[in-house]
Amino acid sequence: MGKSDSFYILTDTHYVSKKNFTENSDFRRREKGDQIALVHSAEILRSFFKKILEDKETDAVLITGDLVNNGDRNSHEDFKNELKILTDAGKRVFVTTATHDYCGMGEDENFFKSIRYTDKGTEPIPHVRKCELLPLYYDFGPAQSDSVHEESGSYSLKLFGGVRLIAINDNGNGRSHCGLFDDGFKWLEEEIDKANNNNEKVLLAVHHPVIPPWDIYRHVAEFELFGGYKRLSELLCEKGVRVIFTGHTHVQNIRKYESVKGGYFYDVATTAAVSASGKMRKVEISEDRKTCDIKSIGIETIEGVDTKGKSARDYIYGLNFVGLLDNNINLVKSDFKKFEEEVDGFISKDKLEKHPHLFRFALLKGQKLKLSTLAKLSKKYNGMTKSEIKQLGKEPALPHLIKVAASAFGGNAPYPPDTAVYKIATGITAKIDKINSKHHLSFLDKIIPEGQTLTDVAIPMLYNNRTGNDDEITIEL
Repeated sequence: MGKSDSFYILTDTHYVSKKNFTENSDFRRREKGDQIALVHSAEILRSFFKKILEDKETDAVLITGDLVNNGDRNSHEDFKNELKILTDAGKRVFVTTATHDYCGMGEDENFFKSIRYTDKGTEPIPHVRKCELLPLYYDFGPAQSDSVHEESGSYSLKLFGGVRLIAINDNGNGRSHCGLFDDGFKWLEEEIDKANNNNEKVLLAVHHPVIPPWDIYRHVAEFELFGGYKRLSELLCEKGVRVIFTGHTHVQNIRKYESVKGGYFYDVATTAAVSASGKMRKVEISEDRKTCDIKSIGIETIEGVDTKGKSARDYIYGLNFVGLLDNNINLVKSDFKKFEEEVDGFISKDKLEKHPHLFRFALLKGQKLKLSTLAKLSKKYNGMTKSEIKQLGKEPALPHLIKVAASAFGGNAPYPPDTAVYKIATGITAKIDKINSKHHLSFLDKIIPEGQTLTDVAIPMLYNNRTGNDDEITIEL
């Protein structure tokens, strides 16, 4: 296999310049309100880059959108300097941009604001507009391309012999439509046709997902999908494009779409690089160009950060909302004030202080809830025997609920059908479905897609019922 028959893909780097916050500012509280690490985004990025640089056989890197976190100019300039670490080492770097990469100016729905966190609060700083993104990153993709769609900034290039990359920049209004308009679709179709006529295999990349990680995602937040995702899905099936690389959801997942006419493709979504489950993917194309082999790679350490002996995953996990609850839940009983301080940002300290007894009571009850109790409540629906329920003993339920939440972003949820947690969870949802069929609980309409049940919604959260492994796959091109 030749040197350039493989490439790396990262997404959602959410880079924040060190110029944008002071150590004593409220920025760390801001970080707790998200599922990504922001303070050390630069160090995390360099840790991924170190792994890429160690691979002497792969010379191409693709980063698909939300390069920075709030569209500020400081972060863009520093991020470009980070990219030069790769290009100076001889790597080819291609990027696309998305909604976090610019600030709206009233002509669209983008609501991001460029601010700097100081010891006294926040202050506005120079920002980047959407129309500036193409020239700003022109050297990282468009300059090497055969064709650029000026309106969206999308581009098409020969990645290596016999393989073409078409990188789509999300166009639209920055919120309810982040995709291509008619002219962009026309350009895309022409580029795919040209590639097919030249016997090139086409790989597509875009920030927003075409196929959601779960059907509930489409039901409650369809605007978060690629604008025109239905049209794009049919186009890919019709033209024989087998894979599109996406991000945005911060969920590591792979889903297959099959059209009624028999075509298909895979949406390979990669989790945010700065999340606790942060990974990049390495994509290798077979020598005969017939298959695309995809594997995932994480980082074990964060370069230049004292993680107190913790792995990169455990350190970032402790900064994010699930980890904050998981790591501090024992404080609820012993030191509730300390609990309030630790989770502030994820759960507002003001809200906790307004009703401390109510929150404390609820959290303590949650800690004491046992799997066996839930199993007994759903016994009629979960298929478990008395002996199986008895074996659960006093095992608490909360760690399993936290595990489900923590694995939502990392993919490959840990509870397949033969586990007690799966049986209990689907037993409870089946019980609710039964009640809903009789009394029609209107609030469930906001959760359950048409034609599905709450159990259908729950199953993909419990285990990977998509392609079997969200971290790796081999796709026929």
